[in-house]
Amino acid sequence: MSDARKLDANTTGTASAAPHLLPGTPPIQPSEPIQRSLFGEILDWMLVPLLLLWPMSIAVTYIVTKSIANQPFDHALEDRVAVLAQQVKQVNGKVVTQTSAASRDMLRADDIDYVYFQIQGPHAEFIEGDRDMPMPVPQDAEKPLPGIIAFRNDTMHGTEIRVAYTYVDLHRWQPQSPANTSTSKEAATALVQVGETLEKRAQLANEIIKGVIMPQFIILPIALALVWLALSRGLLPLAKLQQRIRNRRLDDLSPIDSGQVPEEISPLINSFNDMLARLSQSTEMQKRFIADAAHQMKTPLAGMRMQSELALRQTDREEIHRSLLQLSKSSESATRLVNQLLALARTENQTPAAKPFAPLELAELARNAVQDWVQTSFAYRIDLGFESPGHPVMISGNPLMLRELLNNLIDNALRYTPPQGYVTVRVRSDANNGHAFLEVEDTGPGIPAIDRSHIFERFYRILGSNVEGSGLGLAIVKEIALQHDAVIDIFDNPHQRDPKFPGSLFRVTLHMTPRPARDPAMIEYLG
Repeated sequence: MSDARKLDANTTGTASAAPHLLPGTPPIQPSEPIQRSLFGEILDWMLVPLLLLWPMSIAVTYIVTKSIANQPFDHALEDRVAVLAQQVKQVNGKVVTQTSAASRDMLRADDIDYVYFQIQGPHAEFIEGDRDMPMPVPQDAEKPLPGIIAFRNDTMHGTEIRVAYTYVDLHRWQPQSPANTSTSKEAATALVQVGETLEKRAQLANEIIKGVIMPQFIILPIALALVWLALSRGLLPLAKLQQRIRNRRLDDLSPIDSGQVPEEISPLINSFNDMLARLSQSTEMQKRFIADAAHQMKTPLAGMRMQSELALRQTDREEIHRSLLQLSKSSESATRLVNQLLALARTENQTPAAKPFAPLELAELARNAVQDWVQTSFAYRIDLGFESPGHPVMISGNPLMLRELLNNLIDNALRYTPPQGYVTVRVRSDANNGHAFLEVEDTGPGIPAIDRSHIFERFYRILGSNVEGSGLGLAIVKEIALQHDAVIDIFDNPHQRDPKFPGSLFRVTLHMTPRPARDPAMIEYLG
């Protein structure tokens, strides 16, 4: 299938998966993330718990208030039962009361609630009071001891009432006799209970709740206003900081004074200042790079212009040919300079996402790079060799960038090595320390110790060297090595014995990765 047909098929498949839109309807754009407000975020986290806890506080207040309101009324009800129980006696085997009509009226006297009372004999026979009052407890429940006053909630005539009741020992004032002791405890107790409706209790509870909750309706809006004001005042330094940054000039990359911001914002300001420092450094490097590049481009461009003007004025064919030859060399030099400038810019602008590091075999990469330089070494009349460790050396890196690093090292060695010399590319490994070594060895004039710390700078050239070059090759090597966490060392050639040409040894130390499982078909090759 052709590329065009593949594209049509992919387009059709994509269109069929998309939702059907009416003609003229703009395509649906993905929704942008909603920007959150720090003020609103803090306000939400403060108000939401407050508004949730407020109803809970009202509910707890209501429950506690009802419990508090019940206590004084229960005490009054308890006193009524105690007074009424003292009037119950047994005379000649019959339960009698000594309450008068005035006492009963006093017992029932209440301006709001209605009071009920009832007295029952030992056998649940009605003695006095209200016949309709319910029994205190189910038959299977345990009775309280005589003289102990208990409370319960009950209903009478469809109305909720609060009841206090007790059992009266009818033999408490009678002398002990065999007849009395033979009588069971249940047959010797009378039930006395007093109940009242709950209107007064509810009224008191409502009054207490109003006194507690009503101020909250006034305090809550004031609290919200104070929270709003506090947040506004607390975030005011951020607004001032925003205005200070907005009023800056476009070229102002000076650090921001962290002493005028809250302590919590200081780490952010410090990080921002670090970013400004890196940005300032990057901007200065770009300015210097552009200035140096423009300066370096002047020479080949001026030469090209001079040679072209000279060729235009010449009439002799040999002179024209000589000018055109110089023009070709100048254009070649300019092309090389531009290519190295682009390579340096590409290596410096690499980001972690744009560096697809992958496992690769270093010896194979070096062997392929050396093969590309064989013809060039013939032109320089230099013996170019390669030494392999005899086994795979696995590292993790970007093959294109490492290839560029090795190309610049080989190019630098070939340019500085005199004819009949040699350049050797070597790959070694140290499995104990997990290091892989990529070495380029030459028999050139060597690099003085004083210049070894500067040769990786852009456009740096060693004084007295008449070799053509831009001074960017080793700067590219340094950038690529830094991105691979590699170390570059420079030594004299240990195999060179000529003092006039001590040679150089460039060693790049990389980190090895675990070797992958060996293919059985590779066992013979790997040894």
